[in-house]
Parts: sequence; structure tokens; C-alpha cells
Amino acid sequence: MAKLKDHVKLFIVERLACFDTPSEVAEAVLEEFKLKISRTQVEVYDPTKAAGADLSEKWRVIFETRRKAFRENIDDIPIANKAVRIRMLGKMAADTRSPKMRADLLSQVAKEVGDAFSNRRKVELMGENGGAIMTAQPATLTPEQIAGMSVAELQAHYQGQAGPKK
Repeated sequence: MAKLKDHVKLFIVERLACFDTPSEVAEAVLEEFKLKISRTQVEVYDPTKAAGADLSEKWRVIFETRRKAFRENIDDIPIANKAVRIRMLGKMAADTRSPKMRADLLSQVAKEVGDAFSNRRKVELMGENGGAIMTAQPATLTPEQIAGMSVAELQAHYQGQAGPKK
């Protein structure tokens, strides 16, 4: 196992702190620094893993600081921004030749715009014409009751506006 220079160690620690897998980090080290290291060599720099239990305080502090910043700064991740996602979906819809794919992408945009992927819920606070929301289910009608009711009476009953005709 080759001794890594501090700038490579910093790269590894920061990537692990941002939840990259050891395999992804090893691949990134090869690409960035032309150094071939193993996944197990990378794990030594993750204090949340058993292999990283003996990580020095210096690297542990950097890991924890970077992980905290990563978790708190979601705005630094472009794909976490709704406008970025919608723009990407729009480009994909424009580039596709498949009508099915285009329809799926447009549906995805509609969900994004309608906050389907947020923690916010749109809750109706008022019923029809500003009145109370009806929560009780209408009473179940017997076949005899249904036979003696007009269509208007049935509609009124199931809308919770009137009871069955007696």
C-alpha cells in the first residue's frame, strides 16, 4: 500500500464525507491523480467505518466538518434545485424523439411544478363555497330505499346534502 500525499488524502476524505462510496472514490483518485488505490485503502479514511477507527484527529475533523457542511448546504447541489431539474427535463423532452418519453418527461415537469416532490402538502382548508369539509360518510342505502328515490335525491344523498326519502 503506497503512502499517499496529503492532497490525495484530503481529496479522499472530502469525497467520503460527501457520501461517495469507496469504489467511487478509488475511481476518482485514479482519474484525478493517476494513482491506483484499492477500495479498502480508501475506507481507512472514513471514520464511520470500522477500517477508519484509527483515523488521525486531523482527518477526522476535516471529515466531520465537510460532512456537516454537505448536509447543511443542499443549495450547493444543482440537482437539488427545482429550477435546475425542470430545465434539465425540458432539454431532455426537446431532445427525445420518443412521444412516450416526451410525455413521461412532461408529466415529470408537471409533478415538479406542482410540488409533488417536496415535503409541503397542499391541504384544502374549506369545503364547497367556503363551508366545512364533509368528513362523515353518507349512510348506506338499502335497495328498497334506492328504488324509491329519484336521481336528484340519490345525488343529493351521496353529496351529503340530504338523507334518504322515508
